[in-house]
Amino acid sequence: MTHSRHLSPAVAFAVAAAGIGLFSIMDAFMKSMTLAMGVYNALFWRTMLSAGIGGIAWRAGGGGLPTRRAARLHLIRGAITAAMALLFFWGLARVPMAQAIALSYIAPLLALLLGALVLKERVGARVIAASLAALAGVATILAGQSRMALGPEAFAGALAILASAMLYAVNLIVARLQSQAARPGEIAFVQSAIVTLILACAAPWLAQFPPSPQWWKIAVAACLATASLFLLAWAYAHGEAGYLATTEYTSFVYAAVLGWAIFGERVAITTLVGAGVIIAACLWGARRATLPLEATA
Repeated sequence: MTHSRHLSPAVAFAVAAAGIGLFSIMDAFMKSMTLAMGVYNALFWRTMLSAGIGGIAWRAGGGGLPTRRAARLHLIRGAITAAMALLFFWGLARVPMAQAIALSYIAPLLALLLGALVLKERVGARVIAASLAALAGVATILAGQSRMALGPEAFAGALAILASAMLYAVNLIVARLQSQAARPGEIAFVQSAIVTLILACAAPWLAQFPPSPQWWKIAVAACLATASLFLLAWAYAHGEAGYLATTEYTSFVYAAVLGWAIFGERVAITTLVGAGVIIAACLWGARRATLPLEATA
């Protein structure tokens, strides 16, 4: 007799939150590298190393060629990720980390709508209310930070981050479809490999060998990015995209702390208040019933 297996949504939520945490730390490394050698070289060398690390892990786990459906999704998500990452890290070098993350929070809200529209997922009242509460927290943060002097390039950086966030909303939906067609190890490797190949097209004109002090940062950022992709791929294979998208809000706390500790970026009282609202909303939205665990390809 076979028994249906069930997975608490809190488990998928916790794994996704851990993936976001690692990605947030990687953001700090990427901001430092972008300031030192430009967004293209920072992203190109980090992604290339991530592909190497992911390839080793993928082979160790058995490897295997992607299915036709998985390959198509890998290509789509890789192209989206390349454009999204270039826009985000270019903007991140021009605005404080906390503001950059706050601006990017339109992505989970858009993902809720896209998840319902494209994946036919249920968007419960609790998740909608939690997202609206989190949006109020983001508004509080932006109201406080609008009075801070951010420099002449801050507006262009903010626009780049908003454009990146729109792409990220689509990326979250593709990630859900991708996680149902491929294993986490395959996703972590192939995703990095495709982004590297896309960026390599501009290498003859833009690529420069990184200075030796930057290599350890590239290595750490690559490891963090690979681990984050693996955790997020697993989480999205076991939970709804709209529901897990609320974990994105936890990244603000990481950004505020890392921005202050590493780059000396001031965290206003309104920023702290907004962060508290966001975290409370995420925790409240995470309280849901058990979801059936279905086999994935």
